[in-house]
Amino acid sequence: MFYDDDADLSHLDGKTVAIIGYGSQGHAHALNLKDSGVDVVVGLRPDSSSVAKAEEAGLEVVDPAEAASRGDIVMMLVPDERHHDIWESDVADGVAPGNLLLFGHGFSIHYGEVEPPPEVDVALVAPKGPGHLVRRQYLEGSGVPCLIAIQQDATGNARDLALAYAKGIGGTRGGVIETSFKDETETDLFGEQAVLCGGASALVQAGYDTLVEAGYDPQMAYFESLHELKQIVDLMYEKGLAGMRYSVSNTAEYGDYSRGTRVIDDHVRAEMKRILEEIQSGAFAREWIAENRAGQENFLRMRAEQAKTSVETVGQELRSHMDWIKPDF
Repeated sequence: MFYDDDADLSHLDGKTVAIIGYGSQGHAHALNLKDSGVDVVVGLRPDSSSVAKAEEAGLEVVDPAEAASRGDIVMMLVPDERHHDIWESDVADGVAPGNLLLFGHGFSIHYGEVEPPPEVDVALVAPKGPGHLVRRQYLEGSGVPCLIAIQQDATGNARDLALAYAKGIGGTRGGVIETSFKDETETDLFGEQAVLCGGASALVQAGYDTLVEAGYDPQMAYFESLHELKQIVDLMYEKGLAGMRYSVSNTAEYGDYSRGTRVIDDHVRAEMKRILEEIQSGAFAREWIAENRAGQENFLRMRAEQAKTSVETVGQELRSHMDWIKPDF
């Protein structure tokens, strides 16, 4: 693990960092670096709805091609599915020999969607949390832990620069682990699909549906299957599994031990292994790349279907009365 004392922010002195994109991660990286005293420029197309937001935050905004040309360090923070096209059309020509090309996730390098020239440094700085948390924790004086990885080290300085960048966004406050593009990509995709997003969402949906189909009030089902999940996850985050189990009732702890493995059984574990194999073989990447090149028809259909589910409509109504919850979208 690397912490603040292991990284030297002065490696970024005199350098311009170009942030390509201004979404969840883009806005957090740009603002945290700016607040750390780093020279930042944001690359956005003129018709982007994010231009006004970035300028209101005091950031300089130019088109992506100019940002790439001005940046000594260029960080790609547009969505994975846009990396190939934006790299080819706007960024590649501006990345000069000796520059550092950075990524917040290894997908496009690991699966060959972006192929940088050999004379540039290529590295990864990946916060292990969403961008809004990266920004909030930085402002609070803490930081989201990060992964770094070096794919190409043409100058011999890639590691020092990646650590300095991680420090600039607050990552070394929480701790930084060095890994590879391959391992970051595969573990990140697996976590998203099997546990953090896919697994958790499907578990919540199944629990809600089970209670509603058994005749229980949908609002009670929502609180039991979704709302209270945050409280349990917060305990895990703060104290680990053992600490969470210490904080809940003995009844809940016994139910955890005796029933949890009936939900996550050998069939589920076998399916998790199949999901990991699809990630490792590139099958998932090929599927996702093809989905985007075909216009995202299936993706958009699934998004629309999920937005209409009972757990979403019931939850939206309940959350509307919770003034302390402020949605970001």
